[in-house]
Amino acid sequence: MPLDPTRVGMVTGPHPVTWTDQDSLLYALAVGAGQDDPLAELAFTTENSEGIAQQVLPTFGVVLGLADGLPDVGDFDPTRAVHAEQEFEVDGPIPAAGSGHVVTTVTEIWDKDPHAVMWTESELVDAATGRRLMRSRLGAFFGGAGGFGGERGPSPSWTAPERSPDLEIDFASRPDQALLYRLTGDRNPLHADPSFAARGGFERPILHGMCTYGWVARLLVNRLGGGEVSALRAMAGRFTRPVLPGDPLRLVVWRDGDEGRFRVLTPAGDVVIDRGRFELNGSPAPEGASG
Repeated sequence: MPLDPTRVGMVTGPHPVTWTDQDSLLYALAVGAGQDDPLAELAFTTENSEGIAQQVLPTFGVVLGLADGLPDVGDFDPTRAVHAEQEFEVDGPIPAAGSGHVVTTVTEIWDKDPHAVMWTESELVDAATGRRLMRSRLGAFFGGAGGFGGERGPSPSWTAPERSPDLEIDFASRPDQALLYRLTGDRNPLHADPSFAARGGFERPILHGMCTYGWVARLLVNRLGGGEVSALRAMAGRFTRPVLPGDPLRLVVWRDGDEGRFRVLTPAGDVVIDRGRFELNGSPAPEGASG
């Protein structure tokens, strides 16, 4: 069941999207905000705490950009389709509630015979101001959907610095984390239905890669951005290994001024998010103490 490479360049949208402060609060909880200390991240988890303005984690914009799903790029086995890579850059804080529209373009379809990879680029624009809120790029892997004779695509270089990480943070989701995260919009049964997960070759439903990705963004905001979401301008990473809800993980960060690289590892040292990159806004902020 190959993908259709003639879909490259296809544009979908603009698709309307609307969100409430409940949606943005739920997203923060879905990526672990408040689990270590319920009072430490009230800016992400409440909208009415005295003296604390609600902030929206930047990765929530990626979720909004996926509200209409992926473009139709041909036939594939849904049990073998996974989110492979994600990049974003924000143009300022995302409102706690609002409306906008999303335009998505299929930018690449690579033939990794017998598999395939598709890249899309989406722009989320605020309806009230016309301001672009986010540009995001998504890479999706489709098992068994290659073999259509297309190009294999590039292999961008990425190497971990040959020095100790500047920051290491151990974290773990809850056993029910995937059931919570799916309420933010990704209802793929791979993350909830044991039978569907088994058909994809997994022992049980796996955690959304975007849950771990959002967790990383939250940790970077807290530890390198002083808890201010505007500190994190851009982030990218490749999902290389499935994670089960409740698995212990470690974020390792190498920082170089306002830029840096990261990986997420299992206790055994296996990489679950690779080729991580991030960019901060402005001068380095002091490390925060939360999550």
